Amino acid sequence: MLSIVIEFADMLLASLLVGSIFGIWFLLNPAGLDAASYILLQQQAIRRLNRVLPALGMITVLMTIGSAVLARREGMRLDVLIAAVVCFAAAGLITRFLNQPLNAIVMTWSCNSPPANWTGMRDRWWQGHLARLVAGLGGLCLLIAATLMGRSSAI
Repeated sequence: MLSIVIEFADMLLASLLVGSIFGIWFLLNPAGLDAASYILLQQQAIRRLNRVLPALGMITVLMTIGSAVLARREGMRLDVLIAAVVCFAAAGLITRFLNQPLNAIVMTWSCNSPPANWTGMRDRWWQGHLARLVAGLGGLCLLIAATLMGRSSAI
């Protein structure tokens, strides 16, 4: 029963995390935005998400590690869960060391006087975001596969 609760919580949290990252990709694509619009949207997103998503990411990594511990005698399933942990951790590291430092800089900008290099920083942030989206989607796919593997062996 404990493994079912952990797997459910893990998939729910991972889905919320990756869904949020996907939503950012879908809604906040900066292509075609002028500086003032970009800064306004980005600052609002940072205020709303900068604390919640990293915490959700850390909990997801820990829950997936817990799922892996519970699957430690299940060979291939364990390997898939470890790969999911690596993907979720990679998304977290990209966030921490690429996106968040740029977020901190963007929070100092004024919509009325953007820095001359704002497009370069915007593009670096977007590339990091795309990388963490790929890592997060990979982790979620692996987590779903591992969960299905566990259910099929129980049937």
